[in-house]
Amino acid sequence: MKKLLVLGGDHFTIPVVEAAHQQGYYVITCDYLPDNVAHKISDEYANFSTTDKEGILAYAKEKKIDGIVTFTDSGVITTAYVQHHLGLPQIGPLESVEILQNKARFRQFLTDKGFNVPKAKGYTRYEDAIKDALFFNWPVIVKPVDSAASKGVRKLNNIDQLKEAVDYALQFSVSKQFIIEEFIDKQGCSSDSDCFSINGNFVVITYSAQRFDENAKNPYAPSAFSWPSTFSKEEEKKLSTDLQHLIELLGMKTSIYNIETRVGIDGKPYIMEVSPRGGGNRLAEMVRISTGVDMITAAVRAAVGDFVELKQSPLQGYWAEVIVHSDKTGKFEEIIIDKDFYAKHVFQEDLWVNRGDFIDAFTGGNKAIGTIVLSFGNEKEMLTALKEQNKWLRVMVS
Repeated sequence: MKKLLVLGGDHFTIPVVEAAHQQGYYVITCDYLPDNVAHKISDEYANFSTTDKEGILAYAKEKKIDGIVTFTDSGVITTAYVQHHLGLPQIGPLESVEILQNKARFRQFLTDKGFNVPKAKGYTRYEDAIKDALFFNWPVIVKPVDSAASKGVRKLNNIDQLKEAVDYALQFSVSKQFIIEEFIDKQGCSSDSDCFSINGNFVVITYSAQRFDENAKNPYAPSAFSWPSTFSKEEEKKLSTDLQHLIELLGMKTSIYNIETRVGIDGKPYIMEVSPRGGGNRLAEMVRISTGVDMITAAVRAAVGDFVELKQSPLQGYWAEVIVHSDKTGKFEEIIIDKDFYAKHVFQEDLWVNRGDFIDAFTGGNKAIGTIVLSFGNEKEMLTALKEQNKWLRVMVS
């Protein structure tokens, strides 16, 4: 029985463990939260922070694992580090993974290689950043170089807001670094979706429409996704070409990726984030539901060196995923979904909290309390439902 180490234990890790068990693997889940839900279904649990490279490397040696995989952002570098030092099947070179996982280094790499990229620069101190204020065209985005789920992100319209935004970003950075980048106004919706490469060639590239709740505590944390994207076929083709060129330059191998892209009002396509892991918000599951393409099983098979075969499949229908969240902090009571709407459109409901649980306002993806998967017969129905979400869904908090 092959032994797979899975970094992470939250709700988004559950389908990874399930897929590994379906393949007959022995699964060890690992993070510093023993009560996380995925640990309840794994074969064994290891208590390490997913950023503890040396600790996890020593543990992996001791356990003689056959592979390691993660669907959490904090575990990506550790995954590549362990793969590198133990000679396990790799998602890509360690140096390339470190570039992808550091927003400042990634922006510099894109710039050096001639990709469309917003003007950006990384810093460790506010005092250095303020000296470069005139380097940027405002507004700008300030964010940690090494966090996900939109934690620590602020959009600034003027320089007076910079100190507060830097302090906020640094709270969420493991390396205590932040990046300032020019804000790219987008056409339509940006995309955040999962993709897959085999031996350095993309075999599956998907695009979504990433949507936001302007009234949320953090309006830059995605609150819903829908399929298909708002990109034109030509824009998707250009982005796909750029993405393939990027992973060739980096020497990436066989991996699932969470990829964020957008098209600016200047008409140019931009690669915003590429992380060699499955995305949060059940994105790989949504691709499996809407197309039948199972990147989760492919990812666990690749991690232990088993044969992987995967190919693109067209989207079947119109789909949306709502990230259930609260606009305020308090005690969770219930969610209320209109009965007629539920019967017609709700494909799947996944709630992660119980009545009486204390929940936080939506400041990032880690504050979500569940997801709702929706299906529609046409685009108009889907867009109306997403626009009028408050008419069919209520989150009750006291």
